[in-house]
Order: sequence, then structure tokens, then C-alpha cells
Amino acid sequence: MLPTVRLAKRLLDVVGSGVGLAILAPVVPLIAAAVYLDDPGPVFYKQRRAGMLKGFRKTDGLDSPEFEEFDMYKFRSMRIDAEKFTGAVLAQEDDPRITRIGKFLRKSRLDEIPQLWNVFKGEMSLVGPRPERPELLVNLALAIPFFEERMRDVKPGLTGLAQISLGYTGRAFEGSDAATFEDTLLNPFDLPETQGSTADDMRMKLLFDLAYAAALESLQSFLRMELEIILKTPLVMIKGVGR
Repeated sequence: MLPTVRLAKRLLDVVGSGVGLAILAPVVPLIAAAVYLDDPGPVFYKQRRAGMLKGFRKTDGLDSPEFEEFDMYKFRSMRIDAEKFTGAVLAQEDDPRITRIGKFLRKSRLDEIPQLWNVFKGEMSLVGPRPERPELLVNLALAIPFFEERMRDVKPGLTGLAQISLGYTGRAFEGSDAATFEDTLLNPFDLPETQGSTADDMRMKLLFDLAYAAALESLQSFLRMELEIILKTPLVMIKGVGR
């Protein structure tokens, strides 16, 4: 990433997250009360997430990627014991672990409001690839070629090109330009048992994450891409699509 792009991106992050926190401050107590009344327990949810790619280390003869890590904050949208018997798993569409108010918060993306603090602190950016859990991201990077490259010199984002372009699980909308790539990206070996797998969803997201990373190579393309994503994100929230 060019120094000018890095500086401009950080400036947008500080100003945008600061303004966002100030504007949304009155809404936070209302959301917190709704979360607690629907499912008594902690209102906020802290989870370890992977940040930028640090490098690689040998694991069982394979080059396993290593990522920076940070604590990401959200309004709690799942039951307290959501992963008691499953361990770390990716959330799915219509996930039964999600509470009633959690469904609304996820669909509108209001559960992500606390991440403005992560952005303000410099752990995240307003725009970038969505941060995944470290234990899941390493496995995905080993299963999907170049998957770790989405996080090379790029901070995870509150929103991103994939989030405004794809459905909740990462599938392209019917009739969209991205849908034309599904035949080559989804289930490339045509195995019935892998139909609809998480890896397929992540391959679609990777396509957009790499396109975003390419836009960071010049200040002009960065500003055009960044502002377009930021301006389109509220529409995604209102329509309740994407992730």
C-alpha cells in the first residue's frame, strides 16, 4: 500500500469512526436494552479475530499463515451458550443460535456498531475484508489458494466490497455480474458432498477482497473505491442484504 493511501485511509478511519460513534451514541442504550430483554446476559460480545497477515510458519510440512490478532466487539446476537457444544463455527443464514433481536441486528448490521471503536483504535478500518476467527482463517487459507492474501497489508474492515456486493453467506445475487463467475468458483471439483460448502462462499468473497486490495495501489482508485463502498453501505443496511 502506498504511503499516501495509508495516510488517507487512516484519516478517513479516524474521522469516520469518531463521527459515527458520536452520532450513534444515543442509539447504543436502546440496542443494549433490547438485547438484554430478549435474552438476559452480557450485552456486548468480545471475540478474538485475525487482522493483517504477519507471515508464515511451518506446520506439519506446510506453510501455515500467521495473522495479527485483536479483540473485536459486537452487540451480542446469539444465545450465551451458542458454541458450548460446537466450538468455533461460522455463522450461517437462519442460524438457530441467533436470538430474535439478534436476527434484526444482523440483518440491519446494527450489531456491528461497537466495531467503530476498533476502527478508532486502529485495529480495524472502515473498509476492508471482514475479519475471521484465527482458528477458522488458518484452515480456510490452507484449503483455498491465496486466501491469506486478502489480509496482506490490509486491515480488516467494518464493511467492504464483498459485503455490499454479495448476499449474507457470500453468494452472488441472481443476474449480477458476479454470478457469471460462480460456475468456476463454486465446487470446482464438482463433488456432491461439498455442494454449498463454506469454502465456496469464501471463494466468492475472496474475489471481491482481492479486487479491493488492487484498488489500494493508487490514491485515485482507492478514494473512488473507498467512498463508493462507504456510501453504499447504508443502503445495504436498509435493505437488509449482504454481510
